[in-house]
Amino acid sequence: MSLCFRSSTGDVGPSFYEPKGSGWLRGFYGGLVLTCGMTFTGHPEVDPLEENEELGLHGRLSFLPARNVSADANWEGDDYVIRIRGKVRETVPFGVNLELTREITTVLGQRSVKIHDRIENLGIRPAPLMFVYHCNPGFPVLDQGTRIAINSAQTTDSKDDNLAAPERYTYADAPAPKPDGGVFVHRPRADANGNVTVGLVNDGLKLGLSWTFPQAEMPLLNQWRHFEQGTYVTGIEPGNVSMLGRAWNRKNGYLKHIQPGEVRDFHLEIAVLDGEEDIAALDAKVASAT
Repeated sequence: MSLCFRSSTGDVGPSFYEPKGSGWLRGFYGGLVLTCGMTFTGHPEVDPLEENEELGLHGRLSFLPARNVSADANWEGDDYVIRIRGKVRETVPFGVNLELTREITTVLGQRSVKIHDRIENLGIRPAPLMFVYHCNPGFPVLDQGTRIAINSAQTTDSKDDNLAAPERYTYADAPAPKPDGGVFVHRPRADANGNVTVGLVNDGLKLGLSWTFPQAEMPLLNQWRHFEQGTYVTGIEPGNVSMLGRAWNRKNGYLKHIQPGEVRDFHLEIAVLDGEEDIAALDAKVASAT
């Protein structure tokens, strides 16, 4: 059973990337996870304090070709662990030079994948670091009444930046000809170990997905809603910034820079929830966060 949204574009290679404006959407294939950044994520914007040029929708990262790609699988104790590794670099002569090393792992027989990303500034100047996992659940997990399980200390609406009550974002609407979309920005609470857990649950199917990540690495959870007939998708998007661009993140204190030689790590685990026990355990874990 598919758990994610796949768009009408299909897979689009890096050479077909359209960097200007919203051209990113012409290659937005969806999938369970794509990544936005590394120096920008948000709607097209000009940042006069940095590049002073138009920054295209959600940055370049998801279209950068990977190198040093390898796959391996071995027994590690009683676990058969599968690992995929690769590197991508966002760089321009005389400017930014960020390298991302990614490792994706899963264990045979388990219903989860783990992503470990390591970003290093190989340049000689500080660079903005905007990094968001753009996760794209779709039908049938996403359906009318599907709910997000989140313990949020504060949630704001991207339309007016005002506080949003849970009844506005908890349940998914049915597909509509003209959906009332937008983004909710959550400040999720963490458990005693500093980890945030968020879920998307279809109680009717007793099926769902969960995301777990360190709050210190990613203090925000973006929830994108696009409940349109024919393009029915939502976004569960943990990141070190919101999806609302440089100006919003700078104003709200989330825009950070990575210094020359500095390394930042990001960890994300995505798991399938299958059955009432999994869902009950998720709800208890989310509720216990402080």
